[in-house]
Amino acid sequence: MCISPIGTIAASDPTSSSVLNYDQVFIRDFIPSGIAFLLKGEYDIVRNFILHTLQLQSWEKTMDCHSPGQGLMPASFKVRTVPLDGDDSATEEVLDPDFGEAAIGRVAPVDSGLWWIILLRAYGKCSGDLSILERIDVQTGIKMILRLCLADGFDMFPTLLVTDGSCMIDRRMGIHGHPLEIQALFYSALLCAREMLAPEDGSADLIRALNNRLVALSFHIREYYWIDLRKLNEIYRYKTEEYSYDAVNKFNIYPDQISPWLVEWMPNQGGYLIGNLQPAHMDFRFFSLGNLWSVVSGLATIDQSHAILDLIEAKWTDLVAGMPLKICYPALEGQEWQIITGSDPKNTPWSYHNAGSWPTLLWQLTVAGIKMNRPEIAARAVEVAERCISRDKWPEYYDTKRARFIGKQARLFQTWSIAGYLVAKLLLADPSAAKMLITEEDPELVNAFSCMISANPRRKRGRKNSKQTYIV
Repeated sequence: MCISPIGTIAASDPTSSSVLNYDQVFIRDFIPSGIAFLLKGEYDIVRNFILHTLQLQSWEKTMDCHSPGQGLMPASFKVRTVPLDGDDSATEEVLDPDFGEAAIGRVAPVDSGLWWIILLRAYGKCSGDLSILERIDVQTGIKMILRLCLADGFDMFPTLLVTDGSCMIDRRMGIHGHPLEIQALFYSALLCAREMLAPEDGSADLIRALNNRLVALSFHIREYYWIDLRKLNEIYRYKTEEYSYDAVNKFNIYPDQISPWLVEWMPNQGGYLIGNLQPAHMDFRFFSLGNLWSVVSGLATIDQSHAILDLIEAKWTDLVAGMPLKICYPALEGQEWQIITGSDPKNTPWSYHNAGSWPTLLWQLTVAGIKMNRPEIAARAVEVAERCISRDKWPEYYDTKRARFIGKQARLFQTWSIAGYLVAKLLLADPSAAKMLITEEDPELVNAFSCMISANPRRKRGRKNSKQTYIV
């Protein structure tokens, strides 16, 4: 029974007659709200949210007779009032979770569990209430999420393989595979979980797998996702169809994939982490959340982190324009939009997830700026937002290339638009509070990273002293 606040609904728009699922509490949407509550010293609602969503983790979840892996967190939940068993005159409040079975497109909420771990750490650091971390159910919840994410599969990469629509971009936008946003949250959640896991014999194997994954993931993202003018020129000169262990073009990327927009857009100073990497495919779009959280979590190196902020400053009129911040850049247009989105009328060019501008991203920009001692970038973006966001009644997103129009289907009084702005203002007033969200570059990972670069890829192949003869 719910007897105290446990979250914030997605939006409360009095002008909209269609509620859809905007009256639900979304895990990812609550994160900026939760951070705002923590910064204001209102800890109870965050604690309640953490514990109640944890209870939902163990609920039975099926779609067409299929059940996903244990540990999956819901995308959202709704508080419903139902008659009390045996007494029709009395009622009780219950939580009704959605694990994707009712979601538009039936998308899987891969990011929910990762955000939950990040918020749990922030709660402990900000409130000082470390007793929550000692609870058996909380420790079990962390382990279930980790086991789900660290499970062995067919993939050759350390990155998480997910379907389209598994994160903030929850519609078909061509991000299936290994999208940067998921990898940045994954890395951050692994670091946070390592801090919070209780040292016990039963956790040794899990912690070992976690550490191994951190090393491999950081190497993979820093080495293969990074792009700047020098790397772009290297790709431009790639040879293809290389069959060897020391191939330069490891993923057989065809230079013709480099779009004309990128050649003109890439600044002389600055760079970023690409949106996705798969065999013979690099998604060169700039995804704001993935890049910003790579800075916050330390997935990007210090030099790369500064270069990402350099790029945002250099491309301010494209990425910030009239309202921060583009969710991605550039938009899919023409035939590319038709094929990749399925002609999605909500994701038309420069709208919604197709390069729309989302005010909630202000808070991630602020945390990244504070971490790199460049808060003036966030302060400048906040000033841009303040020109019209309150007057416009806190829209969910803005449309057009320069973010001049309120989104065609945007809800007003969108909770995470308000919360994102509040968190940005509160953190700029007290930058030290951002420490609860920041993870620094791990010296052990740096050493392991250096070893991986210098290692011979064939050194560990095969069995030593093998004298077996094969006939072919």
